[in-house]
Amino acid sequence: MLVSAIFLVIGFVILIKGADLFVDGACSIARILKISDLVIGLTIVAFGTSAPELIVNIMASIQGSTNLAIANITGSNISNIFLVLGISAIIWPLTVEKGTVWKEIPFCLLAAIILAITGLDKIIDNRDHSVLSRIDGFVFLGFFILFMYYAFSISKTNEEQSDTKTLGITKSILFIILGIAGLTLGGKWIVDNAVNIARYLKISESFIGLTVVALGTSLPELVTSIVAARKKKADIAVGNVVGSNIFNIFFILGISSVIKPLAVDEGFYIDISVTLFATFLLFLSMFTGKKHTIDRFEGIIFVVLYVVFIVFRYNFQ
Repeated sequence: MLVSAIFLVIGFVILIKGADLFVDGACSIARILKISDLVIGLTIVAFGTSAPELIVNIMASIQGSTNLAIANITGSNISNIFLVLGISAIIWPLTVEKGTVWKEIPFCLLAAIILAITGLDKIIDNRDHSVLSRIDGFVFLGFFILFMYYAFSISKTNEEQSDTKTLGITKSILFIILGIAGLTLGGKWIVDNAVNIARYLKISESFIGLTVVALGTSLPELVTSIVAARKKKADIAVGNVVGSNIFNIFFILGISSVIKPLAVDEGFYIDISVTLFATFLLFLSMFTGKKHTIDRFEGIIFVVLYVVFIVFRYNFQ
């Protein structure tokens, strides 16, 4: 148990550092190629902050830990909204642009709705069990392509490049290689040791995925949003979370279920309900209090709701 816990922590450290190196290297090459900052943010940085979830899910899918794979995504999306945005709003109220309110957040809600529909085979089709099939995975990836098309289309209105110093081609490629290696090794250690801990404590893999693994893989979003909030860059803080949540469902679950169909356990119905509620509440918060703003009081409510959810979910695993 102790050894597994130690290796789990080491896995998270390697995973997060790997994601950091990958983003630095990829952003540097993008700047060398004169790709705009907006495109970098909507693609490379969004992918980089979601890379931990991606690698953990691929490893979990390959090893057959499908409950952990699904719970990691729903858990990450819930913690991104309630915990990451909650803490960020407490640090500094988050005022976002109109486009984020009416386009990106609704798209994020659409992703949660589609995940709910595809995961309810047992209820909708009266089947013995529910599963995210390979067809569902291709549907997710289709919506992901639409999102990327949207991201690149809005980037045409802003073609500015950053003056940030690049690393050079050789160093950039080295960072990318080291980043991928760190992501792969860290992801494998996290999945292996999370499963070991779940078995030792006699708790479900889905609960471990929903809490420990989800929180660990959400660290890039947490750090990015907190730094953005401290610098009073609310759109980065909110956009980082919304973009990551869209990536998590459409891209990561899409890839994961194409690799291997993901069986859905009973806890999924609670988790996806809370995911839908959290996303809708995020949208609703844009119109309560100060318009298009998540204020400190709403941030406190988000954090409290996250704690309540974890306690409730622990008692219902």
